[in-house]
Amino acid sequence: MSDVLTREHAGETVGGIAVDRLRSIIERVERLEEERRAIAGDIKDIFSEAKSAGFDVRTIKAILKLRKLEPAQVEEAETLLDIYKRALGM
Repeated sequence: MSDVLTREHAGETVGGIAVDRLRSIIERVERLEEERRAIAGDIKDIFSEAKSAGFDVRTIKAILKLRKLEPAQVEEAETLLDIYKRALGM
């Protein structure tokens, strides 16, 4: 299929597919995936920094997860956690 999307088909439609549009979509996704990999590396570096500063990374990740929730959702999650812990004698 890659030979179908060569530059000789610029501005053409091949098999009902707008070649330039398809190429543009694929290249944009590829760029965003590369950015995502770079950002993931930056986040990993920040967690390493936090760990070397004496912070518990697992706890930081739990806090980040809670901060994404609405206050009522946080309260519900904490209540359920407390109930489950008491049920297990913790």
